[in-house]
Amino acid sequence: MAKRKHLARAVGAALVVTIAAAGSAAAQSQVIAASYARENASILRVPDYSASDESGAATDLPARLQRQVVDYRSVEAPGTIIIDTPHTYLYFLLGGDKAIRYGIGVGREGFTWSGVKTIERKTEWPDWIPPADMLARQPYLPRFMAGGPGNPLGARAMYLAGTVYRIHGTNAPDTIGKQVSSGCIRMLNQDVIDLYERAHVGTKVVVLPMNHFEAASISRPLEPNVPHAITTSRSVLR
Repeated sequence: MAKRKHLARAVGAALVVTIAAAGSAAAQSQVIAASYARENASILRVPDYSASDESGAATDLPARLQRQVVDYRSVEAPGTIIIDTPHTYLYFLLGGDKAIRYGIGVGREGFTWSGVKTIERKTEWPDWIPPADMLARQPYLPRFMAGGPGNPLGARAMYLAGTVYRIHGTNAPDTIGKQVSSGCIRMLNQDVIDLYERAHVGTKVVVLPMNHFEAASISRPLEPNVPHAITTSRSVLR
């Protein structure tokens, strides 16, 4: 009897510790989120893009592809980038069920991919060095192109860790909203400059798969057993 009572007390104590730890973890997560919001108040502000001359978007783009603040629910933290591949949107989460939505160009058929990555470095007016696989497919491409207005990477580039992919500008704004690239995410130059100022090195980037046809206002976390997986139909892409 004494042993059973002792065991019951031990189990009870363990449950109390477990519940307290869970509560502590949840509280810690809330503190971290609140701290992030305070420290990044300037980049998480809700901008006013209502005036056409302040939108920073090309006037000949369809309205849905022009930069704008939209309602967007997500389990991800403010400051996260979510790339909605099938709908050609990039979302920068502001918190409070709001996000800045940008129109983008994505990979063409056979060159789409999905996964969770982070921005490992950022570059203004980046140089372009086509990867070997791209040169094999398109041998007429230059081996090197210095950064500038004529460079296909545009005004800014944010490189995704562990991949050859980038979020970058473009000198071909008519490709926004289309599936045209070899895997990289294209944005209008004025949009990529705006995102570049908001996104830090280390920013989480969630790329949704091409078969993700959930409602555009809802973001679902990737499977917990493959949080950093990346799937692609080609090994080396741009």
